[in-house]
Amino acid sequence: MPGPKAALYALHRLPTRVEARLAARFDVTWNRHDGDVPVAALVARADQFDGFISTVTDPLPAEVFQPGRRLRIVGNFGVGVNLIDLDAARVAGVVVTNTPGVLTDCTADLTIALMLMTLRRLGEGERLLRAGAWRGWRPTHLLGRRVTRRTLGIVGLGRIGQAVARRASAAFGMRVLAATHRGAPAALGSDLTVEWCGLDDLLRRADVVSLHCPATPETTGLIDKRRLGFMRPDAVLINTARGALVDHVALVAALAAGRLGGAGLDVLPDEPAVPPGLLDAPNVVLLPHLGSATEETRTAMGDLVADNLEAFFEGREPPHRVA
Repeated sequence: MPGPKAALYALHRLPTRVEARLAARFDVTWNRHDGDVPVAALVARADQFDGFISTVTDPLPAEVFQPGRRLRIVGNFGVGVNLIDLDAARVAGVVVTNTPGVLTDCTADLTIALMLMTLRRLGEGERLLRAGAWRGWRPTHLLGRRVTRRTLGIVGLGRIGQAVARRASAAFGMRVLAATHRGAPAALGSDLTVEWCGLDDLLRRADVVSLHCPATPETTGLIDKRRLGFMRPDAVLINTARGALVDHVALVAALAAGRLGGAGLDVLPDEPAVPPGLLDAPNVVLLPHLGSATEETRTAMGDLVADNLEAFFEGREPPHRVA
């Protein structure tokens, strides 16, 4: 006779097919409200469940990971694990996994969309039209800037950064500069040509700066007041990585003073809260963290969560273990 199913607590709802797969294999309790779960509640549930299914927006601090608790694994839905105390998890013997690779294309596509929306002022135009304030076509109305043959600066040339570089150079003939805090990747595809430079030099030269770094203590506040000051007044900043990379107080001040041409942001530092000043900034495009939000990608991410959990509870090494 098979033993009892491992008990899992899912902090958020998942695509229907993924939920069905997990329910067939595990005893899953879903957070039916699909909202934030207080840390105190997670601490209590760490004694009630064998595993958690978390997401990139769920904080799992050290108090969740105490030796002797029932919790044995966290299957993170997403790549970023910066909100999980990995050191505490290791000490407590809790395995942590993530879902790399499958969201590359969709996040790169969204980066290009934000670039187009910001440079071409599409958000401003859409809001104007919906408000009933459009007075008709005029030669000087809402003049943006073309994307073709501009200089793109990519900060962090991992999988997503390289996918953005390919799209930008192939579709728009953009020149690509690259800087990374980890050094150059071991190999770039033969179809990809980039110019490596220092971060400050990249900020001075690029028409568009796109961030693709993980959030770490080293990269938190990477784009601060000083570095925003290096950017040209007509340049735009795109962030589809992590909100913590940018000092948003400094960003709002630069935009308001005309020291920066615009920003396209899919991520914010304390989601879902929006930093003061951003909602009122006409030259900012704001999205509610949609980088991987396609049916295909979110289902593929869920399948990787299931792969990791199934491997662990079958006594195998999870394919995407990070701690």
